Amino acid sequence: MTETEDQNPAPGAPGFRVERHGAVPSTNTLAFERARAGDLGHIWMTATEQTAGRGRRGRHWASNQGNLFASLLLINPAPTNRLPELPMVAAVALSKAIDLATGGYHLAKLKWPNDLLVSGAKLSGILLEAETLVDNRTAVVLGFGVNCVTHPHDALYPCTDLAALGYRVSAEDLFHHLASSLADELATWNSSNGFSQIRSGWLERAAHLRQQVTVRNGDEAVTGQFHNLDDRGHLVLKLDNGSLKTIFAGDVFLPEQG
Repeated sequence: MTETEDQNPAPGAPGFRVERHGAVPSTNTLAFERARAGDLGHIWMTATEQTAGRGRRGRHWASNQGNLFASLLLINPAPTNRLPELPMVAAVALSKAIDLATGGYHLAKLKWPNDLLVSGAKLSGILLEAETLVDNRTAVVLGFGVNCVTHPHDALYPCTDLAALGYRVSAEDLFHHLASSLADELATWNSSNGFSQIRSGWLERAAHLRQQVTVRNGDEAVTGQFHNLDDRGHLVLKLDNGSLKTIFAGDVFLPEQG
């Protein structure tokens, strides 16, 4: 059993609800449970701690108390071919929420596809998962993990947290800003030419833009200059021969990391 509160309106986000929990295996898992039980979506799951938090590609996500763990369930948010745009929507929203919570300006840079960095160290991650339900609805969950007070020291990348950076921001305060910011960005995304605005906002905050990077996907690695994002949010590299290559998935490293 997990400690839970009743559903309440999400702060600053009309039409969204939030269900707050204590320790849970994963807020993404809880969100999918609500979807399978027939929930109509637009509901947040938050937790004070995760015992089985996960990141991209099934990686473990360190989930200590005091950090932010939150997942938003959406039902049929868009045609399937547009779902890969959602992590960019989420990243722009989280970046803006962090700025509001800290008083910073573009404090966190966005690392393709869905990490937030401060001075090259990972502050947070975003995990998008989707599932087709038995009634053929599509359940999409956007999971957020933000290091507010602690960070792992044995991760694949250097990490940091808001407290280590000198910002005293509680997980609850940051969630208030995130809920409001994501509601706004989803409304923008759903408007005409909405992803074009999201893409522009993402590029304004991009880490490594115009820098030489290596993208690894399994055993494959491609090196080139981070040139742009295409109109679907895929990474576009300029190779040494001047040609452009679109990258659909992978992990980005700087040359000294690769």
